[in-house]
Amino acid sequence: MDPLEGFGKAPVLSCGTAIRGPAVLLTFITTEQGSGRMNGRRKKSRKESPYNAAMTETSSSSRRPGGRAAAALRPIRLQTGALKFAEGSVLIEIGDTRVLVAASVDNRVPPFMKDSGRGWLTAEYSMLPRATHTRSGREVNQGKPSGRTAEIQRLIGRSLRAAFDLTAFPDRTLTLDCDVLQADGGTRTAAVTGAWVAACLAFGELLLQGDIQSWPVRDQIAAVSVGIVDGAPLLDLEYVEDQAAAVDMNVVATAGGALVEVQGTGEKRSFLRQEMDALMDLAFQGIGELVKAQDEALAPTMEQVRQVLAKGNRRPAPPKSEKDLWGRP
Repeated sequence: MDPLEGFGKAPVLSCGTAIRGPAVLLTFITTEQGSGRMNGRRKKSRKESPYNAAMTETSSSSRRPGGRAAAALRPIRLQTGALKFAEGSVLIEIGDTRVLVAASVDNRVPPFMKDSGRGWLTAEYSMLPRATHTRSGREVNQGKPSGRTAEIQRLIGRSLRAAFDLTAFPDRTLTLDCDVLQADGGTRTAAVTGAWVAACLAFGELLLQGDIQSWPVRDQIAAVSVGIVDGAPLLDLEYVEDQAAAVDMNVVATAGGALVEVQGTGEKRSFLRQEMDALMDLAFQGIGELVKAQDEALAPTMEQVRQVLAKGNRRPAPPKSEKDLWGRP
């Protein structure tokens, strides 16, 4: 089996099937066209359904900043090798949101992972003081991260651990530092999308150097935000939309169509199952586009990885003898 199978193939995803992921199992209702029934109940007509009325109330793209369509992502840019010294790094830009991600390898694991034969992957998240409209104080001066920061760090770490085989890099820790340079909505989802790319770059470096013998990537993941603003489902909310959203959701999923994590909140009202399905469809569409951007950014590295894996397992290079490194005392 090709360990890189599935890379570069963005799936067509919808909410009409059961989607199984490493951390989540959600089964969505399928409504048969023309049957007039849904899960044994008669389907309401368009006039009767508050969902249809609300979701079709605002469909004009002119209401979004810049005239963006409801199902459109902001412009995406992934700049790899953004940092000189990190094993893997990427600057991800989605619209005016910019997140710098660095992947660092440490040849040790936390005490709870010692002698487990596995590695560890963790993440840290922070925001520059002037990444937002007004300056915010540095959390280091408070002595601990805020609740929001701790929540986002855990989200990034959980999401990435679902995508990598920890047994493929035993006794090593991969730390992903996600620093928000500019925040215009969707910083946590941009961090997840960029962190997966930075991690792949770091593992590619380890594989090319012979420090690991197998490719640890199990799944390709990306994340995006969706929400309901003025009654309309929107993809990839920017700041002004996020502030006005009645319903806000962050979705992490694999390129193969498996959910990793879903964070959904009725900020100003409750929401219906049909509304959730519409938002999930938008999220899967956006993740398919993000996967393509990841593939383009990683293309040179992945070609080198394929060449190494095609040669089969290699033994680690033996340490150089120190015999000839020093002269006579």
